[in-house]
Amino acid sequence: MEKTQTNKKFIFIFATLILVGGSYGLYKYWHAQAHETTDDAQIEKNMTPIIPRVSGYVTKVYVKDNDFVKKGDTLFVIDNKDYLVKVEEAKAALSSAEESYEASKADIGTAQASISVSDANVHSATGTIETARIRLTRASNDFVRYANLYKNHSITKQQYEQAEAAKLEAQTQLNVLQDQQKASAYQKSVAAARSTVSNKQAQVALANIKRAQAQLAAATLNLNYTVVQATVDGQVSKIGIQPGQFLQPGQSLFYIINNAETWVVANFKETQLNKMVVGQKVTLKVDAFPDTEFQGTVASFSPATGARFSILPPDNATGNFVKTIQRLPVKISLDATNDKNKLSALRPGMNVDVDVHLK
Repeated sequence: MEKTQTNKKFIFIFATLILVGGSYGLYKYWHAQAHETTDDAQIEKNMTPIIPRVSGYVTKVYVKDNDFVKKGDTLFVIDNKDYLVKVEEAKAALSSAEESYEASKADIGTAQASISVSDANVHSATGTIETARIRLTRASNDFVRYANLYKNHSITKQQYEQAEAAKLEAQTQLNVLQDQQKASAYQKSVAAARSTVSNKQAQVALANIKRAQAQLAAATLNLNYTVVQATVDGQVSKIGIQPGQFLQPGQSLFYIINNAETWVVANFKETQLNKMVVGQKVTLKVDAFPDTEFQGTVASFSPATGARFSILPPDNATGNFVKTIQRLPVKISLDATNDKNKLSALRPGMNVDVDVHLK
């Protein structure tokens, strides 16, 4: 009797286990038809690196580890004495270039005025020379007549000499006017050459001004770069600098974690992707908050597997090939309906369990 009861209990327990196991297996089967899951997923946020643009010694650090900052807050300051000197040098160079340009413009004005005066003298001399030629022609004709009359003893020697003197005076005056015209023309050519040189000098001075302005702008920009400010709102990471430390341009110092946007990157096996599409709903559980379910949406798929983005991607053409299931990163955006306080508490790198609803 006791043995019969024991057999009945065993059969009951065994049947119960089969029923529970079968039900669970059936549930998992139907669940697998409508879901894809993975625990290879992490929280991601934008991490802005703080990188100095100029070199120098740190004079003061305004933030501490894990501080919250606003965009525009000063993070640290680099010694600016050398950069102030460069700004003053650039200002002096600009002032010198501007003075050279003004002097060149003044020379151009003087040369143009000389050209105008010489040109007026040339035109005036041209008219006067024509008058002098007429006078010389008349005096020459008079001299010829007086010479004939003198040969015939019709006039006195004094009258003959007066006619000869008048001819010589007219000839001398014409020669003087012609020399003056040549001198004015030469002065005009000299002034024109001077004007050309001054124009060239003005162009060079203008180019020097532009170069000096660019140098001043660069020096001012570098001076501004000695004050390093936050470019986004967020929380700083561990601060690895201190006053007196020498910094180099391009040196990554620490990060600002931007809490404005949070998403999840889940690495699904390539065999799980055939039914996944953008827009499908996702349920997420973060290890740090086991009692909270977050809701999300499939946002995009990586253009290549994670292995292809590694420093040394696998090369299957080397001859040692072992087929391994690859994983593809999938970006999952978190819905706005999630608890904002919980979202702000998420930290990049936290582990996440992801459940994509295929239907």
